[in-house]
Amino acid sequence: MIEVVCNDRLGKKVRVKCNPDDSIGDLKKLIAAQTGTRWHKIVLKKWYTVFKDHVTLGDYEIHDGMNLELYYQ
Repeated sequence: MIEVVCNDRLGKKVRVKCNPDDSIGDLKKLIAAQTGTRWHKIVLKKWYTVFKDHVTLGDYEIHDGMNLELYYQ
């Protein structure tokens, strides 16, 4: 289990526990459950890289304690 921190820079910071073999879509669904937004409205970024839903966290080399940027579409 790894813990990923997502910050939307509007005052909302979400900590989510997930597995490295989970997809980005699974991570979005966990974030949506905590924030109350729809999961398909969430966009996750790191710098200028937009993460795609079908790729796993391990493939993107997302590790424990990593910060991601949370945007709403």
